[in-house]
Amino acid sequence: MNITVKYFGQIVDVTNKNQETIEIIDGQISDVLQLLNNKYELLKNKDFQIAQNQELVSLETKLTGAEIALLPPFSGG
Repeated sequence: MNITVKYFGQIVDVTNKNQETIEIIDGQISDVLQLLNNKYELLKNKDFQIAQNQELVSLETKLTGAEIALLPPFSGG
């Protein structure tokens, strides 16, 4: 399945992309994260949350074949 992965904030600095499409077999969010950690070594050192279809999810959440976003901590203001 094809999944659009969107990057924000400091994650863009690591990937040098705002978004990309990846192909992955059915699985969990953790499978996507493992693939991205292998592709972007510096990602392992970043703190972020993961959203699927604009809802925060855990690593055990099943992939739905939609949109994944990596969201770094946001500062208030």
